[in-house]
Amino acid sequence: MFIFAHPDDIEFGSAGTAARWVQGGAEVAYLLITSGDVGIADLNLTRAEATAIREQEQRDAAAVVGVQEVVFLREPDGLLVNTLELRRRLVREIRRFRPEVVVCGDPTAWFVDSTYINHPDHRAAASAALEAVFPAAGQPHLFQELAEEGLSAHKVRKVYVEGWGGGDTWVNTSSTIDLKIAALRCHVSQMREWDPEPMLRQWSAEAAKGKEMAYAETFRVITLINDEDFAKAS
Repeated sequence: MFIFAHPDDIEFGSAGTAARWVQGGAEVAYLLITSGDVGIADLNLTRAEATAIREQEQRDAAAVVGVQEVVFLREPDGLLVNTLELRRRLVREIRRFRPEVVVCGDPTAWFVDSTYINHPDHRAAASAALEAVFPAAGQPHLFQELAEEGLSAHKVRKVYVEGWGGGDTWVNTSSTIDLKIAALRCHVSQMREWDPEPMLRQWSAEAAKGKEMAYAETFRVITLINDEDFAKAS
């Protein structure tokens, strides 16, 4: 399960990994906390119209890499706050989908380089995702009311936190870089006349440097259930 703030966040960062996992037989879901409706700077569009555009772009992008399930929580775009109610909503989706792995952003990433301040929604979404994963989703005494919906506690095995230039795990996306580029191009309202291919190839090549692969996505991986215990539970 990939949990991020906005439509296009996954395509910029980790869609190559999603495509590889789908090709390997994994069932993958995208969870977007907002619909990115303030991301279209056109006052001639209503917020509802912008929501419809961006949600459809995200569904189209997900379909490119083979992801069928896309969930939108429709929290306020540009004003996202990591609240207990948001944690509950994320726990509900984690307990429903029961992922082995959750992929999210890095809540500590403020400055990626000298030209960019990380969006506060990105940091809020990452914090909320991590706090929903541990310990909340796996603790049966938290959000017990979800059991009335048939949603019991679920422990996520691993968390992949986007590396932002660092990390300890490299996913080889050489075979899926074209899908990643095609998926990002689905976000027409954001790309407009800009072609993201040169930038994505540069980022992915830099991530792969020295790793005997042409393109990569980088993550910091937190293992909450080790292989031995996971095998026993399975």
